[in-house]
Amino acid sequence: MNVSIWEKETFFAHQDVVIVGSGFVGLWSALYLKKRNPERKITVIDRGIIPTGASTRNAGFACFGSLSELAWDAQTMGTDKMLSMVEMRFKGLERIQKYFGKKSIDFDLCGGYELYDGATTPEKLKENIDYLNSLLKPITNAKKTYRLADEKIGEFGFGKTAHLVENKLEGYLHSGKLLQALLQKVRRMGVSVLNGIEVTHFEPGDEKMVIRTAHHFHFTASRVLLCTNAFTRELLPEIDIVPARGQVLLTSPIKNLPFNGTFHSDEGFYYFRNLGNCVLLGGARNKAFEEETTTEMDTSQRIQQELEAYLADVILPQFQNQYIIEHRWSGIMAFGKEKTPIVKQLTPSLFCAVRMSGMGVALAPVVAQQVAALMD
Repeated sequence: MNVSIWEKETFFAHQDVVIVGSGFVGLWSALYLKKRNPERKITVIDRGIIPTGASTRNAGFACFGSLSELAWDAQTMGTDKMLSMVEMRFKGLERIQKYFGKKSIDFDLCGGYELYDGATTPEKLKENIDYLNSLLKPITNAKKTYRLADEKIGEFGFGKTAHLVENKLEGYLHSGKLLQALLQKVRRMGVSVLNGIEVTHFEPGDEKMVIRTAHHFHFTASRVLLCTNAFTRELLPEIDIVPARGQVLLTSPIKNLPFNGTFHSDEGFYYFRNLGNCVLLGGARNKAFEEETTTEMDTSQRIQQELEAYLADVILPQFQNQYIIEHRWSGIMAFGKEKTPIVKQLTPSLFCAVRMSGMGVALAPVVAQQVAALMD
């Protein structure tokens, strides 16, 4: 496509930074880069009409880690790495609240819970709770981040649940409204955001990077930042990223729904919350790891059946035949050999901030600040 002189000197003018990916990490990065240097020319490009990876296709959790997840992470990653991850997530949630009014993004610290079946004894739970509460106190500034809340199982009406652990410092938000608020904020700061542009490859030059696209036009920038999360391997095949599809369903409104909050079980592989009087449920990819290691955005019958069974047997056993499934969708997360994000300089002009391991909502503000500092 030939471009006009007007387009060449505006939309396609040389930029100080081009950010590829307009999800949470990309937009938070644009915000922090502009804050560090308001004169910096920044364009964010995305191949979707809207971001279509994970940012607007998740469950809308504002969380930093369930008890069983953090206990497992401490065992597999080491305590120091686990605590570093929790601190990043916790600070990220604080920054979201600092930058945006709670009402504008439906942010509510309504409390988080984790469901356990009878395989875990109360003694083991108490041991893990005491251990993690002592470790997390300097981060959360709470004497008891977690507590045993078995008395609420009957109130919530859950089936096949022997124990419930509560965390009052977690909650939920509206992912779409948060992304829109970020878009509006960075545009007011002078950032250009262009959609429907697929990047095919980069051509490094002496003083600039050429960003080639599938549309026969290109961009140039002094520096390029990749914020493409699970899709990064399409541009950098060697990077340690494994895509993971997260499937979600949403019920119709349920009269007298007895719970409000965010919930995890099975080490975080199942997660659900109320959305008004509806139940939003996601996960179950541990039932088909190989099948769910994909960037395909479809839902699958196998995982949706697993979710529906969990919904009927555990979440809503008292509401049989009182709801239908109204929506189904999926999002693509990025994992790897480690849970820690990849924030690094790849070449003198190419940087990346990717691999959020399913925690992009909370991690994005902190990861973005890190990569902005790295790029200065």
